Amino acid sequence: MKKQNKNKPKGQGNLTRSIIDILRKNSGKTYNYKQIASILGVNDASSRNQIIKKLAQLTAKKEIEEVERGKFKIEGSKNYHTAVLDLTTKGYGYAIVDGFDDDIFIANKDLKSAFDGDTVEIYIYNRRRNKKSEGEVVNITKRKRTEFVGTLQKKKDFGFVVVDDKSMYTDFFVSANKMNGAEDGDKVVIQFEEWPDKADSPFATITRVLGTPGEHNTEIHSILAQYGLPHDFPEEVEEYANKIDTSINKDEIAKRRDMRDILTFTIDPKDAKDFDDALSFRKLENGNYEIGIHIADVSHYLQPGTILDDEAYERATSVYLVDRVVPMLPEILSNNACSLRPNEEKFTFSAVFEMNDKLEVKDQWFGRTVTYSDERFAYEEAQHIIETNAGSIPKDISIREDAYTVSGEIVDAISTLDRLAKQMRSRRMRNGAISFDKVEVKFNLNEENEPVGVFFKTAKDANKLIEEFMLLANRKVAEFIGKQKPKKTFVYRCHDEPNEDKLASLQSIVGRFGHKLNLTDRNSTTSSLNKLLEDVQGKKEQNMVDTLAIRTMSKAYYGTDNIGHYGLAFDHYTHFTSPIRRYPDVMVHRLLQHYLDGHKSASEEEYEDKCNHSSDREYLATSAERDSIKFMQVKFMMDHQDEEFLGVISGVTDWGIFVEIVENKCEGMIRLRDMNDDHYEYDADEFAVTGKRTGKTFTLGDEVYVKVKNADLIKRHLDFTLLGSRADVEAN
Repeated sequence: MKKQNKNKPKGQGNLTRSIIDILRKNSGKTYNYKQIASILGVNDASSRNQIIKKLAQLTAKKEIEEVERGKFKIEGSKNYHTAVLDLTTKGYGYAIVDGFDDDIFIANKDLKSAFDGDTVEIYIYNRRRNKKSEGEVVNITKRKRTEFVGTLQKKKDFGFVVVDDKSMYTDFFVSANKMNGAEDGDKVVIQFEEWPDKADSPFATITRVLGTPGEHNTEIHSILAQYGLPHDFPEEVEEYANKIDTSINKDEIAKRRDMRDILTFTIDPKDAKDFDDALSFRKLENGNYEIGIHIADVSHYLQPGTILDDEAYERATSVYLVDRVVPMLPEILSNNACSLRPNEEKFTFSAVFEMNDKLEVKDQWFGRTVTYSDERFAYEEAQHIIETNAGSIPKDISIREDAYTVSGEIVDAISTLDRLAKQMRSRRMRNGAISFDKVEVKFNLNEENEPVGVFFKTAKDANKLIEEFMLLANRKVAEFIGKQKPKKTFVYRCHDEPNEDKLASLQSIVGRFGHKLNLTDRNSTTSSLNKLLEDVQGKKEQNMVDTLAIRTMSKAYYGTDNIGHYGLAFDHYTHFTSPIRRYPDVMVHRLLQHYLDGHKSASEEEYEDKCNHSSDREYLATSAERDSIKFMQVKFMMDHQDEEFLGVISGVTDWGIFVEIVENKCEGMIRLRDMNDDHYEYDADEFAVTGKRTGKTFTLGDEVYVKVKNADLIKRHLDFTLLGSRADVEAN
């Protein structure tokens, strides 16, 4: 056995790193080789010579500087950068640095206790040409989160919490006095405290016991806690909200445009509890139409600087899980004072347009109003009126107890608005808007919120009628402020152009199904995307293509710098129409009124920060909503483990193939190791796996039969067993 050198420098396996570490921690100071050797704890000639040689190499590569003969230092800021960590499930990660084309690889040992999403300072020590840059975390600037959800593994005097988040590479140590009554196996929420230098695991306190893993409420609460989303309102916020004066008083009415005598109605889902938008309609003597888009005046009740406003801002959005809504506002506002319920007077914020049959907006008005909703329609009822041009609503469609008849005036209003909406939508498409009408998966729930059925929600004319007039209001409000000179700070809903690489990848995938994309310019791209989305309607690959097409798009966000909205083909766009459930709409109402009152431009920096916060919260809410759907899909499939299902291969990886079941859109994985009839190899270029012996191929879009092998509620994951291709199974 080779004798070890006891005087080998610490970290001799990476002497470069050790030297740089010394100089970095004392940036600005100079060191000679003797001082470095002393810090490393070596005194033999061999080790000193290695240090001298390494110092010369680092100087030649300009990673350090020889300021005078034999004295070296490192520039404090040269290789230091602020970055956001993106960790993988394998325990290493990448630092995303502004100004760098590639992300910086960070090995697990160099994370220095940083977690996924943390803002960190990194040192880049390897920037070789044609090789991935590598670095290490030297300081954690800001924790993205300090609360985590996991399962407690309890010992006699301590415990460890294994975190649900797959990007978390460590468990958390919890001492006996910080268990908060949790028992072994409980799903819990923990608060990260510290990670001492010599400790193998970070220390944490259990702040909340969620319950037994796998149970319905435990898992739903886990989803909310995982994304740092609230559950209940603090008691003091509820008390404050309940004391607000919600009366429709004469003094306030006098300050507003009174539109109570104009025909007004709402169209919403049949199970909706809050109605934050209404339409008014009347024909003018000149033959034009006056169309009002009336939005609940949340900002009248939600005053800046109050605990209610602070809570709404922190939440920033309502969260729509499969079995519940976590509202942005307490019920006294969301379902009562700010809900435009039928036969009630309400304070509203309105956009009122005079339009003609050519869709020309001849006049517009924005401001605070008082309105009276004459009728409340479900989408199904409005759809019946559109399809029949009659106001007799059958019992099986009516949301009331029996058949229902509405006036000819309302029938005429809905029919006219539908005709205008269809023209507006057609014009949007011609102007380059993209028609994403992705099928939504919905669940029939029993009294215990267990999924007993799956159905698909598609947008019909009544949905599109409301959508078009909401889009009109959002666009016109944004234009009204966006075109003013000098420029005024405002909140825009922004959507950048799609990623070219993702579009090219989509082009390659859809080509396998006989579809084509023309990516020559913006117009050809959008028109061919729309043709693709139309062509796949009702076909086996529809949901997969819809999903992939959406993924090519940039993420929409809130910002004060107006770049327009690519997907809608609008140069100006904002969110004005849903202040009950979106805080950016509240900001838009406040800023609009601020400028209508003649005040100067608001602080751009302040509102940009608020926009960033709102975008972040929206992303978390969307992630939670997606996870709740996945949870329900897994739960639904648990009761169907003995059944065979026809599915479509929706994804192919080097460890398995994803299959989406046609009849319920539930997606699961067939692991390659479970495909026992052959050894299958992954072909990334062909989006396929091929059997080495038989040559049998399974590729993206193929129809296969599967059976549920395992349904894991805690991981929200389905494993399938492959029964064979559709042709083979049906042939047998």
